[in-house]
Amino acid sequence: MSLFRRKTVECMLDGAGGVRLRKTLGVVDLTFLGIGAIIGTGIFVLTGTGATQAGPALTIAFVVAAIACCLAGLAYAEFASSIPVAGSVYTYSYATLGELPAWIIGWDLMLEYGLAASAVSVGWSGYLQSLLAGFDIALPIALTAAPGAVPGQTTCFNLLAFLVMMFITTLLSIGVQESSRVNNLMVAIKVGVVLLVVGVGAFHVTPRNWQPFMPHGWSGVFGAAAIMFFAFIGFDAVSGAAEEVKHPKRDIPVGIAASLLICATLYVAVAGVVTGIVPYTEFANTSHPVSYALQAARQNWVAGFIDLGAVLGMVTVILVMSYGQTRVIYAMSRDGLLPARLSRLHPRFATPFLATWSVGLVFGLIGALVPLNVLAEVINMGTLAAFSMVSIAVLVLRRTHPALPRAFRCPGVPLVPILAVAACGFLMLNLKPVTWLAFLTWLTIGLGVYFGYARSRSKLAGQR
Repeated sequence: MSLFRRKTVECMLDGAGGVRLRKTLGVVDLTFLGIGAIIGTGIFVLTGTGATQAGPALTIAFVVAAIACCLAGLAYAEFASSIPVAGSVYTYSYATLGELPAWIIGWDLMLEYGLAASAVSVGWSGYLQSLLAGFDIALPIALTAAPGAVPGQTTCFNLLAFLVMMFITTLLSIGVQESSRVNNLMVAIKVGVVLLVVGVGAFHVTPRNWQPFMPHGWSGVFGAAAIMFFAFIGFDAVSGAAEEVKHPKRDIPVGIAASLLICATLYVAVAGVVTGIVPYTEFANTSHPVSYALQAARQNWVAGFIDLGAVLGMVTVILVMSYGQTRVIYAMSRDGLLPARLSRLHPRFATPFLATWSVGLVFGLIGALVPLNVLAEVINMGTLAAFSMVSIAVLVLRRTHPALPRAFRCPGVPLVPILAVAACGFLMLNLKPVTWLAFLTWLTIGLGVYFGYARSRSKLAGQR
């Protein structure tokens, strides 16, 4: 039964031996943190991929993905407001399901956040290259993309993707408050750009481009929803910041709900506009679908702003994903499941300095050497698994700790968590077999690390 030994909620709230992160974030910071993580590659890059599968019904695909996220978000909000410590769903699983499930989901989150940051860095590089091309500035072809990413071209290393990861790593190692200020500024800019797309593009919509509305039927919609789920990845990073929030019981539920609602509304509006400007079939061969739609409408000045907004907006996604990953690693290290050095705080910046730079370098190199299309679906699989786990865990917590003070209670228990698991499971079934293979391979490696290292070094190993 040692595989399912649990940390007590009281121990988690006590602060893991007195080692705590600084409380610097408020409700506005959390909302902007969520928006910063959500609006990025999903809307600026993958919209074209989703449109080719769902057609104009991409708007419905976004709604389907948003519903799955909202159901899981209710469970996240209850946990984060009740157990406001670092680690997100890893921490919640440790308190409810036990050490082995917690390890599996923590290992899964490490992959999700890291590959998400890598994937967005690749999208960021593409948009920046497009922006620079407008000024007749171009990098050597060999340094513009990962090996094999561009058919007919010899590419070796995505230099810009690597450099942006190093910039974010430097920023996070200095401190979360400083990172939050940068994030808030960039989020304001990219939301303004998205509103500009909707406001200008609405006057160039041709309704006949919405016909047929669902060219590939519901299978196309659900397939697109499984991919566009990537567009909502990141709101769970709000719960990962719980230990650094000034008033977590009040602010975290508001931050999760507000960021999801705002982003879902913007996504549906953008999808409706861009598929109304040009036929959905034209998005098959473009890596910048939103700006392409405005170029087709002969609004080149808006397209230029979109490229700039995408460049700035994707930086915030990388920032929040990298932040979430370092906090999960910090929590796992603090519990003894990873080397203790990874949870040591910098004496000046009070950040997990070594963990931040370790993952920054590793996933910076992945972004520079692995094509975007290989990364995206694996990320979705990991996220859907995490959302399912937290929904199950909230049911367990209700039974094991019925008297635990809850500033926010997930409504409709047990129905809502069960629906969340069902929705996530359905989207997982719509992912490709190769995605399942990659996920199971990562899981197998994780189990080897757990039984070979983490299990015997866990701080609960000597407890009975």
